[in-house]
Amino acid sequence: MAKDIQTQFSPNEISDTISIAIIVLDESLRVRQMNAAAENLFGQSRERIIDKSFSVILHEDIMRDHLDFVIENEEPQAVRGRYLKGQQKKDIIVDCVATPFIKNSKLKGIVLELYRTDFQLRIAREEQLLSQQEATQSLVRGMAHEIKNPLGGLRGAAQLLDSELDSEELKEYTRIIISEADRLQKLVDRLLGSRQPTKNQWINIHEVLERVRRLVKADIPKGVNLQFDYDPSIPELQADLDNLIQIVFNIVGNALKAVGDSGNILFRTRILRNYVINNKQYRLALKLEVIDDGGGVPENIRNKLFFPMISGSANGTGLGLSIAQSLANRHHGVIEFTSEPGETCFTLLLPIDNSKAD
Repeated sequence: MAKDIQTQFSPNEISDTISIAIIVLDESLRVRQMNAAAENLFGQSRERIIDKSFSVILHEDIMRDHLDFVIENEEPQAVRGRYLKGQQKKDIIVDCVATPFIKNSKLKGIVLELYRTDFQLRIAREEQLLSQQEATQSLVRGMAHEIKNPLGGLRGAAQLLDSELDSEELKEYTRIIISEADRLQKLVDRLLGSRQPTKNQWINIHEVLERVRRLVKADIPKGVNLQFDYDPSIPELQADLDNLIQIVFNIVGNALKAVGDSGNILFRTRILRNYVINNKQYRLALKLEVIDDGGGVPENIRNKLFFPMISGSANGTGLGLSIAQSLANRHHGVIEFTSEPGETCFTLLLPIDNSKAD
């Protein structure tokens, strides 16, 4: 029976189901193996890291002495509270346990176990975002319905008055009332959001990004540079095309406001494996980042940025991110962000377990 189990499950398949990031180094401290959790942690596929020095992903000046100690003494070492190296965000902190890998009484290398110490913080932040979104939608729907009824009466009265007036000068005022009532009606409809069911189809996320790029291209100042870093291995997924375009368009619109007349905006896509979104683990997930080097999100609105009518721009309506978050939730996803002056990153996380790769 045990032999049958061994033939059904290979070591690589089992390690890829583990949520702890595991990396195997040889005696020369080059990466020889890594699991899916490590790919997620470093935001790079194993094909890019295998056979490279550990210094590609971990700071050499911090880790070298610890790894040399493991090799020389064949004893484990623990290093706590270290930032990751490379393109990762500064708030990703890990604890690392380095254990000697010994076979037939001979040292073959080192096994690194990396534990994200900020992981629970991310889960709590997702729960808070989801809770905020649900509470906000409930409140907004109630307010919107209360507004629509008197608004309809106001517009109807203005139309009746317009039909009774003979003076074109006076009719101009009634038409302004009707026009402003229509504008408020559209605003209320945007607050309520679409009630149409999602029209899912097979979508390539990079085609969505290219559509958005074409949409904003005409309005981009000459000093703004769009950059792209796509992962071609991301499979197509089932989603509503219009919804995804709206999500990305709203996020990019904020980035354009942040950089103003000059700056850089980066679109980056990555695939995540065995990733948790909204307290549910998915075999595959999409990570789409929109990064700008603008002034950052003001500190006083960061905790309520996804609420409607909250905006860091004097000319903004404060609806773009609220609508985008609502549409992401309809696809079982979430939008997160980190921000500091010179680097703001909005991240769209979407499950893609229903991909063609299945």
